[in-house]
Amino acid sequence: MLNNSRDGALPLASLNHISIVCRSVEASLDFYQNILGFLPIRRPGSFTFDGAWLFNYGIGIHLLRSEDPEKMPKKREINPKDNHISFQCESLALVEKKLKELEIPYIQCRVEECGIYVDQLFFHDPDGFMIEVCNCDNLPVVALSGEPIMACKRVASLISQQHQHQEAV
Repeated sequence: MLNNSRDGALPLASLNHISIVCRSVEASLDFYQNILGFLPIRRPGSFTFDGAWLFNYGIGIHLLRSEDPEKMPKKREINPKDNHISFQCESLALVEKKLKELEIPYIQCRVEECGIYVDQLFFHDPDGFMIEVCNCDNLPVVALSGEPIMACKRVASLISQQHQHQEAV
């Protein structure tokens, strides 16, 4: 298991939120609620700038209205090697179907590692921030030292089946 108390490392617990600067808080709020399923949550009333907070999937998204929306960069081509946030899903086929219905442009990618495949869909939010939806949990997370940090679903399922078989014997 990953050691959270490594010498010199900050004593962190988990990812809390990401902040995204946007042209229109309303347009971004609509996207993150209705496309990605985030729920609006209370934001401190002492803030003197426009924004919104959302939460789901164990993380928060803080939308911050740009101080100069017209100077924000325009959407670029979808590039998987650009900054992005990634979400795991149960069915990429359903995600792809919904993106098509909503006429949201996307690209598909596939990564292969030792016979394990990870499929990915990449698309932009209203301001060009990239979103990835994948079945990344197919791949185990292994530290460079070789110790597993987190097993993929497939490994976890095999371990569960082995335990059930041993209990039945």
